Amino acid sequence: MELHQLRYFVSVADHENFTRAAEKCFVAQPSLSQQIIKLEKELGGPLFDRTARKVRLTDAGRKFYQRAVLILGSVEAARQELLEEDGSGRIAIGAIPTLAPYLLPSLLKDFVQSYPEAEVSVYENLTQFTIQACLEGEIDVGFLALPVESAQLEVEPLFSEELLLAMSADHALAGQKRITMKHIMEEPFVLLSEAHCLGEQIVSFCKQSSCLPSVSCHSAQLLTVQEMVGLGHGVSLIPRMAADADRSDKRCYRSLSGKKPTRTIAMISRSHRHQTRLVREFMQQARASLRK
Repeated sequence: MELHQLRYFVSVADHENFTRAAEKCFVAQPSLSQQIIKLEKELGGPLFDRTARKVRLTDAGRKFYQRAVLILGSVEAARQELLEEDGSGRIAIGAIPTLAPYLLPSLLKDFVQSYPEAEVSVYENLTQFTIQACLEGEIDVGFLALPVESAQLEVEPLFSEELLLAMSADHALAGQKRITMKHIMEEPFVLLSEAHCLGEQIVSFCKQSSCLPSVSCHSAQLLTVQEMVGLGHGVSLIPRMAADADRSDKRCYRSLSGKKPTRTIAMISRSHRHQTRLVREFMQQARASLRK
């Protein structure tokens, strides 16, 4: 049994596809398949149920998967421990775009001050890609909004934040003290595209409040949403941390009366993966800083 066979096996299990696993492992697909077959022969039975559309772990494969992840994690841990003796080493941190610019700078500033020799990299992407990067070991820790559905991840809720009503400074409702969803049911909305979980969450909250938002425009960037709101193209619901960072006088933000829209921010890491000292320290600092 070779380490590269374990890596190939874990990659196939994570992607449920031989071709994608081969691409991630930078190996030809026939070669990867042959190594998996050799591993199955050595272990005395199939590790995967192979169908035309998907590859799924057998019962034996699921048991072996946990062991394989632990073995690969231990090998990586041994390498990292040698690098960390002087406080150096590497850590990769991921976050979704509606969190990264508001959450990471202060976290990274504190961490780098504690570990100036550490090599820190940041990965900013949508929820599904952040989850996949964590599963594949491209990042050690990720920050995103719940819900997260993956049995292979440790998901640790940190805090909830309110989504505030954003409108132009000269909007008719700007001077009103109490604003409910009923007041904005007929207003055009400026939203993030549905590729962002925040866009889906806002639409879901509106529907729960018997409001089907009329979307005047979608954007891929939260800053663009705020700019469009400031220009009077519609209203939106914006995370408090983004509202707090907004220094423009073109927009104003109000807390909705009644049931308030919120999102819960969580920290994710790969289950059964060894965490280096740098990763453990970063996660502890994040907990201390963000838990409310």
